[in-house]
Amino acid sequence: MLHQVQTNDNGLEGLMTALGTQARTASRPLAIASTDQKNRALGAMADALIADMDEILAANTADLAKARDNDLSHSFIDRLELDADRVHAMAEGIRAIAALDDPVGAVIAAWERPNGLEIERVRTPLGVVGVIYESRPNVTADAGALCLKAGNAVILRGGSDSLNSSRAIHACLVRGLKAAGLPEHAIQLVPTADRAAVGSMLAGLAGAIDVIIPRGGKSLVARVQNEARVPVFAHLEGLCHLYVDASADIEMAKTIAVNAKMRRTGICGAAETLLVDGAAAATHLMPILTALTEAGCEIRASAAVLKVFPGFKPASDEDWSTEYLDAVISVALVDGVAGALAHIQRYSSHHTEAVIAEDPAVVERFFNEVDSAILLHNASTQFADGGEFGMGAEIGIATGKMHARGPIGVEQLTSFKYRVRGTGQTRP
Repeated sequence: MLHQVQTNDNGLEGLMTALGTQARTASRPLAIASTDQKNRALGAMADALIADMDEILAANTADLAKARDNDLSHSFIDRLELDADRVHAMAEGIRAIAALDDPVGAVIAAWERPNGLEIERVRTPLGVVGVIYESRPNVTADAGALCLKAGNAVILRGGSDSLNSSRAIHACLVRGLKAAGLPEHAIQLVPTADRAAVGSMLAGLAGAIDVIIPRGGKSLVARVQNEARVPVFAHLEGLCHLYVDASADIEMAKTIAVNAKMRRTGICGAAETLLVDGAAAATHLMPILTALTEAGCEIRASAAVLKVFPGFKPASDEDWSTEYLDAVISVALVDGVAGALAHIQRYSSHHTEAVIAEDPAVVERFFNEVDSAILLHNASTQFADGGEFGMGAEIGIATGKMHARGPIGVEQLTSFKYRVRGTGQTRP
């Protein structure tokens, strides 16, 4: 059942305008809701997800059947598929969000001026957030819960391929809102697969939407960035690099490389390019490639790699800028950390990069010179996730530099205002 405005005589335009109006109205009481009230809603949402698991999985089964009938890719289906563990993970993610400190009203900084004015910078909700995402139905729960904790109303527009799943999850979120006495329109799901709904959201719904967050493939993000008339938290493709230095522990490098690529190939934090220090070609390269191959990964190798170990598929120029989201990785030999930095600077989407090294000078240079949202040392790129950062969940990984960068959690879903207290001061 959709807890939404219904289509009216004005068709899609009227529907979307009503969604925006309802979200703006709901945002006002939500902005001043108590921490306890928000947390009670989140707890009820998590309970509803578990209680309605059979309905959620049945809806997901229908979505999966349609996806397979349409011959969608394995990586797409992996992102779309839900099972009991993933539903439990959604519920636990919501409970983790409830356990976080409430960002609204938190004092970021405070100081006193020589004239006695006391100034505070305080976190405030953004207002109304529009989230546009593709195949992942779990984003419905993550985005709804995060926006609620940050005091924002949210309009969710999931992909048409996951609409049944998203509807079932959204129904649980609405039950949680009602249980805590919060406006049911605080979390709304666009109830149509009509792609024109995205255009309406990008236009801002007559000023109702304060910010847009896209989560999906390169074409979706490009459309949002090109057409949006409201601010956008950019989430570009995850063209993530893993650099293995000559100082790396070989067993650690093998384990991390396999995990970074193969744990889940369809997520944005999966490694897509492996860079190996040329000085370690004889000791590190083949053991890592063997481990990847045994794990079922296809290797696309540079000319330098093929010269040392022929037999792999040659990498094309396009491979270095491809987010495979599949069991495929491009591999190159580079001239130490300087060569890795040059390659990353040329091809990176500024999402996540990792260095495997024991030489602290190499790590320091990598951390100082790579300009990406997330950098890791001796750890898998698959840790590029708000839940793994202790944020409970995330809406996405922002790769831009304005306002939010990296995992978008509750703090990133707030702005701030200044509170100035005086004792009768006037300005001369």
